[in-house]
Amino acid sequence: MKTNWHIFGLFILLLGAVWVNIGLGSVHIPQVDLIRILLGTAENNPTWTYIIWEYRLPKATTAILVGSALGISGMLMQTLFRNPLAGPYVLGLSSGASLGVAILILGSSFLGGWLGSLLFSKWALVIFSTLGSLLVLFAILSTAIRVKDTMSLLIIGLMFASLTGAIVSVLSYFSPASNLQQYIFWSFGSLGDLSWQEVSVLFLCFFIGLLICVFCLKNLNALLLGEKYAKSLGVNINKNRFLVIFSTSLLAGSVTAFAGPIAFIGLAVPHIIRQIIKTNNHFLLLPGVIFGGAFIMLCCDTIAQLPGSEYSLPINAITSIFGAPIVIWLLLKKNKIIF
Repeated sequence: MKTNWHIFGLFILLLGAVWVNIGLGSVHIPQVDLIRILLGTAENNPTWTYIIWEYRLPKATTAILVGSALGISGMLMQTLFRNPLAGPYVLGLSSGASLGVAILILGSSFLGGWLGSLLFSKWALVIFSTLGSLLVLFAILSTAIRVKDTMSLLIIGLMFASLTGAIVSVLSYFSPASNLQQYIFWSFGSLGDLSWQEVSVLFLCFFIGLLICVFCLKNLNALLLGEKYAKSLGVNINKNRFLVIFSTSLLAGSVTAFAGPIAFIGLAVPHIIRQIIKTNNHFLLLPGVIFGGAFIMLCCDTIAQLPGSEYSLPINAITSIFGAPIVIWLLLKKNKIIF
């Protein structure tokens, strides 16, 4: 009962974070007018209406989806590998997406002008990022079929990340400064560049990944006591591993494709939620990491906007600056994380 109240409290905090997030920005919009705009009764200022419906609401929705997806992915990876330092990008998905974007942005300088023209399309970044993630995903899945040891799979994922990172470094070395700067800006992450159409595609990927995750929850609870115990309960380890990896790939890969590589959230949110609701039951952890991840992502985005200023900071910088000390404090407070 107490856990349910904690989850409900996270939901209330999320609603408050959404209201604060859409109410702050470089353009001050009074709270009364904000309510009228959301209710569709504001007619005196079409500019404010456009800002709320076409910029702030899509950005807030993106933050919710990104935070929830990364929180779920981190929970899945930490349980699968039984490692508190495992995150959504531990299998190299982010590195694969970065490789795809690097080929598009950095490779355009010497692979032809037709490729450079694609840089003006937002969908081009999404497509190339997705292709890079899929490339690593297929490599990981093909390896997962042959490798029985989960920890070996983790090491292989880290090696794939190292390999793709090396290729990106080579492309960066031979690229002009303008292309390199554009790639660096992408790597900072961004929540405010998506239209409602792009947000809809991101939501579809999130929904499918969430459904797959729900089917894995019972098996994940069994895995908490070890693979041998899970096998004794009839859990198909290879099938469950495949579903967990695919769900994580869909969630984390779509986030990277649309918002760039977002640090800290996937690693820290599961730890924070375990501290709050005091359970390892995945049926309770799932709503917790959904609401908690979305809340933390919205808070970071609100801080990144520098309320009252026309400037905004890179979202990755905020998630790391405020996230790393929180994780260190939580780990020192608990001293030991039990899986």
